Amino acid sequence: MGFTIGGIRDMRSGSRRRGRATECTAVAEYTGLWGWDVVLGTRAAGGACSRGAADRASPGAHAPDPRPEVPAGATLDEVTRAWSRAPGAAVLLPVGRGFDIIDVAEQAGSRALVRLERMGLPLGPVMATPAGRAHFFVAPGAAAELPELLYRMGWDDADLDLRCLGAGSHVLAPPSEVAGLGPVRWLRPPSLDNAADPPQARLLLGTLAYICHRSSTP
Repeated sequence: MGFTIGGIRDMRSGSRRRGRATECTAVAEYTGLWGWDVVLGTRAAGGACSRGAADRASPGAHAPDPRPEVPAGATLDEVTRAWSRAPGAAVLLPVGRGFDIIDVAEQAGSRALVRLERMGLPLGPVMATPAGRAHFFVAPGAAAELPELLYRMGWDDADLDLRCLGAGSHVLAPPSEVAGLGPVRWLRPPSLDNAADPPQARLLLGTLAYICHRSSTP
């Protein structure tokens, strides 16, 4: 039907180039516009990690050791050079530098996001993972403060599907995918207004805890 073996190879090669270009453009936005460092993660291949860790819950969605990093401020050319040395690498954001992450179930997170927006509260970026989690970007230090904040709000004894990620953690970022599950996507994308100055966790935590509690109640 007009296709040749060489043509199919060209199409596949073009698809790979477009995929890498999309990754590089996204990473250049993270480093150049939002001021985030980016770590080149491992690559998922056939449902397993490129480093052979097939038993991981999220193959490819973790940082190798040593951790190759593209620093905040890197240009598109610099990002492209880094990715040419690690084709197919996952895009990972190190937590605990410009932001911490409040992690909740996606359904509860989506409901909370609607309520928070209606309340007019300041919000940072929010991601949805293919594993059904929502990641709310909040100011650094939230992970250390979480137990005390939950105590003050009266949620310390509640069985909440809520945790906070801080320094030493990484989160997978768009356009990366988890093998067999699908891509990470933005529920609320980063912008000049929210990326560099995410809100304090205390401003969101009460609503998130309440929605998580309601979602777990029969």
